[in-house]
Amino acid sequence: MTSGFELSDDTPVYVISVAAQLSGLHPQTLRAYDRLGLVSPGRAAGRGRRYSLRDIVNLREVQRLSQEEGINLNGIKRILELELSERRYRLLIADMESEIGQLRAEVESTRAVAARLATLLRRRADAGALVPVRGTGSRQPQGAGPDGIAGADDIAGNVADLHDAVVAKAGGHPGDTGLPIDRRPSSTAASGQS
Repeated sequence: MTSGFELSDDTPVYVISVAAQLSGLHPQTLRAYDRLGLVSPGRAAGRGRRYSLRDIVNLREVQRLSQEEGINLNGIKRILELELSERRYRLLIADMESEIGQLRAEVESTRAVAARLATLLRRRADAGALVPVRGTGSRQPQGAGPDGIAGADDIAGNVADLHDAVVAKAGGHPGDTGLPIDRRPSSTAASGQS
């Protein structure tokens, strides 16, 4: 069973006395570093300092830079700021690379769909009359080719047949509705010729 509370390197859990022991520094030194902005721990509800594992690593690094490298506290502060910026930029770059990967996958998917549509358009003599037709079952719609695409003339005929069936089921005749049903192919209907 997992709890809803997870600890990371940035989770502030260590009180100042424990952080001082883990870092090898005096608690007063930790307070001074906090005032100078070198290592700023989190705060508990009672305003007590709480240090994370990353804070303790930074405290050790401050001590090393000061004692072994002879760098003053202002220099150490600048080094820590630059390291923090670098870490943030690395995370940002990783997120951006992940997003770029997702976008590339979407582009490839879109290209595949476009290639399939282009193939379907090339298969039809009258590319401008393509309209997808979906059947209600496993039966292919009337007038649809093997790719499930029907021309506009086929669709007009299907609509007219459907209209006739609905009117007949209602007990009337196709002319009873007062709706004009043009049974001419779309090329002649558009030009107004019989």
